[in-house]
Amino acid sequence: MILFPAIDLFEGKAVRLFKGDYAQMTVYSSHPEEIAADFAACGATHIHLVDLEGARSGETPNLDTVLKIRESTGLFCEIGGGIRSMETVERYLSAGLDRVILGTAAVEDEAFLQRAVDRWGDKIAAGADIRDGYISVKGWTQQSAVTAEAFFRKMEETGVSTVICTDISRDGAMRGTNREMYRALSEKFRVRITASGGVSTLEDVISLREMNLYGAIIGKAYYTGSIDLRKAVELAR
Repeated sequence: MILFPAIDLFEGKAVRLFKGDYAQMTVYSSHPEEIAADFAACGATHIHLVDLEGARSGETPNLDTVLKIRESTGLFCEIGGGIRSMETVERYLSAGLDRVILGTAAVEDEAFLQRAVDRWGDKIAAGADIRDGYISVKGWTQQSAVTAEAFFRKMEETGVSTVICTDISRDGAMRGTNREMYRALSEKFRVRITASGGVSTLEDVISLREMNLYGAIIGKAYYTGSIDLRKAVELAR
């Protein structure tokens, strides 16, 4: 299993939200590239980036910061947040990002999703941001009518190879990850699943690895020091 330590970006800073609430934002660093360098020093090979401003605006306001992280560390970088056009996908991938994650667009614009997958293959991932069994969109600010299972089924039909799956109720809450949800989804669907939201102990990492998940994202647990990233990377492998 691949461990993806995460950096959420807002105005060029590394921040974390509590359960996706922009009003409950903690700023951890004004130099995200230094955090990324520590990820690499701890043995991480991949990094998960989210442009929180982009998630709301559909633009790429933190692109310069993202490129600084990519160029300074050489880590595999995936990014999500407001990627709703072929132009934005092209902007990220041509700049050297390794994978882009379509969230709102994967729910609301199936034609765009299909075009992106047809053109870029496994460089396109989908984000399944789940609240109460339904997919949330627009930076987690709106609830769609699409159930999690219907979304995963559609991703398989479209040819999406990787889904980053977040239980919003666990995100930043340090209550542990939703192991039951990931187990059920991984048994039912063939897509590669990256677990996100509430991965807060080494036991969470071990449990997800034993499910043979593709990946797991560590966010707040790194910033609060509740998880030793070096140990977590070793356990994930």
